Amino acid sequence: MPMPTIPQQLKTELRTARLLLRCPREGDGPLVHEAVVESLDALRAWPASLPWAMQEPSVAVSESFCRNSAAGFAQGTALVYLAFDAEGKWVASTSLHSINWNVPKFEVGFWCRSSLTGKGYTKEALAALMGYAFASLGAQRVEAFTDEENTGSRAVCASVGMRLEGVLQNERITPAGSLRNTCVYAAVSRGAKAR
Repeated sequence: MPMPTIPQQLKTELRTARLLLRCPREGDGPLVHEAVVESLDALRAWPASLPWAMQEPSVAVSESFCRNSAAGFAQGTALVYLAFDAEGKWVASTSLHSINWNVPKFEVGFWCRSSLTGKGYTKEALAALMGYAFASLGAQRVEAFTDEENTGSRAVCASVGMRLEGVLQNERITPAGSLRNTCVYAAVSRGAKAR
């Protein structure tokens, strides 16, 4: 298999009508920590999908996440974006990860801080990221995996044009030992040809 070609200039910032999406950087830890702590109850509703939210992180752990995300971005292994509103408040996070540059295909992840859900920020950020993946990164496939009962995430996937491809039965397990079903959503390039 040929070595994958990673674009030389990955965009560290994307803009939408209301949001600035940018790569995490040193010093963002306190902002991320504040949003995670505020949102822990909502995030913990999905322990099989978001195991990292089961324990409250410290500011140092959040800072480490930001630094590691910046390093992954530079290497092209994961493209994490923090989304900020016009006042500079951190509102959401979205990412392209589980990247296969040979196809290229990406898995998307996303979440919104609890106090700002229902305002369309997650959809706006995800739509921008998917648009970038298809238009600039040559994506042939962008996929998302959500808990079957997570109607909010499923609605976001559908709202940005992803289609439900199937439900994986008993695909994940919670820390308490409950089996969970996972929905597979995807959007594909319409001009895709097998390589």
